[in-house]
Amino acid sequence: MEQTSFLFQQASKVGFSHSNILRTIVQHACLRFPNLSQYSLLSSPSLRKKSSQHTKDSPKRQDLQKVFVIFGGDTSERQVSLMSGTNVWLNLQAFDDLEVIPCMLAPTNGYSSNTDSDKSKLGVSSRMVWSLPYSVVLRHTTEEVLDACIEAIEPARAALTSRWRSQVMNEIMEGLKKHDWFGGFDISDDLPRRYSLDEWIKQAKEVGATVFIAVHGGIGEDGTLQSLLEAEGVPYTGPGVIASKTCMDKVATSLALQHLADNGVLTITKDVRKKEELLKMPPLEIWHELTSKLQRETLCVKPARDGCSTGVARLCCDGDLAIYIKALESCLPQIPSNSLSKAHGVIEMPVPPPELLIFEPFIETDEIIVSPPVSSGNTHDLLWKGNSRWVEITVGVVGKRRSMQSLTPSITVKETGDILSLEEKFQGGTGINLTPPPLSIISNEALEKCKKHIELIANTLQLEGFSRIDAFVNVDSGEVLIIEVNTVPGMTPSTVLIHQALAEQPPIYPHQFFRTLLDLASERSP
Repeated sequence: MEQTSFLFQQASKVGFSHSNILRTIVQHACLRFPNLSQYSLLSSPSLRKKSSQHTKDSPKRQDLQKVFVIFGGDTSERQVSLMSGTNVWLNLQAFDDLEVIPCMLAPTNGYSSNTDSDKSKLGVSSRMVWSLPYSVVLRHTTEEVLDACIEAIEPARAALTSRWRSQVMNEIMEGLKKHDWFGGFDISDDLPRRYSLDEWIKQAKEVGATVFIAVHGGIGEDGTLQSLLEAEGVPYTGPGVIASKTCMDKVATSLALQHLADNGVLTITKDVRKKEELLKMPPLEIWHELTSKLQRETLCVKPARDGCSTGVARLCCDGDLAIYIKALESCLPQIPSNSLSKAHGVIEMPVPPPELLIFEPFIETDEIIVSPPVSSGNTHDLLWKGNSRWVEITVGVVGKRRSMQSLTPSITVKETGDILSLEEKFQGGTGINLTPPPLSIISNEALEKCKKHIELIANTLQLEGFSRIDAFVNVDSGEVLIIEVNTVPGMTPSTVLIHQALAEQPPIYPHQFFRTLLDLASERSP
């Protein structure tokens, strides 16, 4: 029953939205119990209206606020981006005053690096964007979406599909029309449309659309897409051009915050190395240089300009460094689990490899173990010794520029190794986040100080709309040690931002949360 499951894929091809097919299933099941007929899902006027809002009798589309949700791209986070964009699109469907159109930024030939200096603005503007019909979005990978687009616009295939669709819809209608609860089909038989990025932005301007950016990494997060949209006066979600550029560069982020040390915001010492330098020098020599300069025997390596956990690894010896360098040299998409000296999960690598890499001391945090519930109940026990007094947190910030507010931070618990994987961050059923943080780990007083420090970071970097900040926090003082800032964070159904919004008082439900972000886009600071 996940959003892109086979059930919803097949139902959408014959005119059923998610809510419509679920409503139909439930109503049909109720036929077996005649005494439940008085509790019809369509017994209230509001639900009756909702069931038919997308039919031919619905308000004219030009009266609705247009929203273009863009996702995809060609970074290692493109599949997470598809999940984020799909989730945003489906949640915004709840609002009668919006017409929400899903759009995919198609990949270039091969997968691009975030540091390709030879990308001209003209070249970026010519990137392809697909405006997608309902049924085409419901795929598990961006590659599947692209294949579905190409198939759908092939004339012979389109004609055959349309004929079969009409036949199946007629048969379904014949079987359901006798039931007063069946409001008809609510998805039209549209075809995907292809634009250059430049044409797509001009289309957004022409129809007065707001762009909801869900492209993680690459041009979606480094200020490029933001710059193109601003040039045409198209409103968009998330931080502006300068903040996006700064936060995409981990070194620039640290430099922008290093003056805040006396205010409880700390930065990590970094050593930046070119990929070519790493490939030419003996790993042992590099290792000695790094450990001497950083004064630490255990290091963390990560791309200088990439998001999330891509390419992030813990290195404990020169042998680990040699394996990592070999992965760069061979353009490996992954480093298999437990390839390094300390146990770890699969390390997703950027393809092609980044030109610049950052080495920094590995920050030791206290291990938190969530024990399984005993058979007599559902209560989990937390095992935490609290020796170092530092734990890793991730926290969303929401609001207007210069007045960003922190949501309730979540303590992240790593299940495999010492670095959170992409799956643990964004995929349901994986990863553990403690939201809100247990009082047994951090007091309310320290947590409030932590939130103030997070807000100071957000406002110093001139963030707006929403972002996610990853950091280490001292559980006694509330001081934070910044890891990175994600200006287009994951928005999948299981992402921690959803947990944090639900932890607010009163709770902010997913559709309300995304609507808030959309409304902030139209109220951007000058």
